[in-house]
Amino acid sequence: MQAAATPPRVGWRDLSPTVRLLIVNVFGINLGFFMVLPFLATHLRDDLGFAAALVGTIMGLRTLFQQGLYVVGGTAADRLDLRLMIMLGCGLRVAAFGLFAVVTSPAGIIAATAITGIAGAVFAPASQTYLTHASPGRRAETFAWVNVAANAGVLIGPLLGALLLAVDFRLVSAIACGVFAILTIAQGFVLPAMRRPEPSTGIIQSWREVVTNRRFFAYTLAGAAYFALFNQLYLAIPLEAQRVTGHASAVTAVFVVSTTVGLTTGVRLVAACRRRWSSAASMALGLSLLAAGFLPAAVAAPLVPTAGAALDPAAALTAALPVLVGTALFSAGVSITSPFMLELIPIIGSERLSGTYFGFFYLVSSLLAAAVSSLTGALLDLAGLRWLPFLALFAVGAAGSVGMAWMRRPVDRLQRAAARNGAAPVTDSDQHERRR
Repeated sequence: MQAAATPPRVGWRDLSPTVRLLIVNVFGINLGFFMVLPFLATHLRDDLGFAAALVGTIMGLRTLFQQGLYVVGGTAADRLDLRLMIMLGCGLRVAAFGLFAVVTSPAGIIAATAITGIAGAVFAPASQTYLTHASPGRRAETFAWVNVAANAGVLIGPLLGALLLAVDFRLVSAIACGVFAILTIAQGFVLPAMRRPEPSTGIIQSWREVVTNRRFFAYTLAGAAYFALFNQLYLAIPLEAQRVTGHASAVTAVFVVSTTVGLTTGVRLVAACRRRWSSAASMALGLSLLAAGFLPAAVAAPLVPTAGAALDPAAALTAALPVLVGTALFSAGVSITSPFMLELIPIIGSERLSGTYFGFFYLVSSLLAAAVSSLTGALLDLAGLRWLPFLALFAVGAAGSVGMAWMRRPVDRLQRAAARNGAAPVTDSDQHERRR
């Protein structure tokens, strides 16, 4: 059998105007979000005096509310106008970041965190379902471009946040609130409506189908490690960078490294993986890199003391180098894992109930991510065991990678079947497997 040509790289102009519009929208969402979230943990701990364990719990609650309510948001995405859901999710963030600008009590912070999570639970499944059905045959490549837009927002957001933080954290939150308000209005005018045919099965029947899909549940357990580790970009990694340098600006350096790697390598890494491996194998590789990103800090943490005061630039760079190297590895893992993970959800689950499958995937993932964040926060409070939280995070990523590698063959078979139906591209590795 003649081998298929290497799948072409999908450039920006190859995407449809609607997909490009939604990707630009993702940039704006991340711009406002990351003006605040990278600095929230240090604000709660240093400005408001919250214990690290409480900070970890609050950060975990954001993930729990967002991803835990994905079942509701995902089910709605299969049945309602996706544009209205996107607008509602963005509008809820207006309220959430407005609260961050005015409240200081634990109850108020928890309320703002909860609304932030709810907003994500409404917005993200609608956005992902929209992109999934607008990009047949090139989903991983589309999500790679989504990651580029998100990384651009992640890069610019913390830089603006750091500049405004010199005035006040509340000012940062208020400006982010304004960004979301502008986006909500713009979506109503320029984003085309998309309402898919309503599923023939009822909600309870749809949920029953998902929870009895054992292969999908196994995949979800393996993929949940991604969210457990990605959440540490807001918790363990910035706190460690600030601890060893004494500089709040070290948080910005972490995000500069992370987003630079994502912006410069994201689309290329996905294209390279597509040429060489299946989506499942690529996802296992990405999880391995995510796990490896915590090893430099695990080795260096007990050797680098806590900075009693802000170090000079040269000393600060030396102290932060293990964290920054780990962040680069971590970010390469994010660039690879996320697009293939999102591509596989409707393939392993169901095209007609893609939103519902997204929802259940994130529900299980949120439970693990919240637990890992709370545990990590508690471990960070153990001053004599600086290496332990990072070693534990490495173990989480390694377990996810092993699980994904174990599932590779059955997932590859499903992907080849989807390729025959036009939902997924055929890779060179697929053709090799067929000739065996």
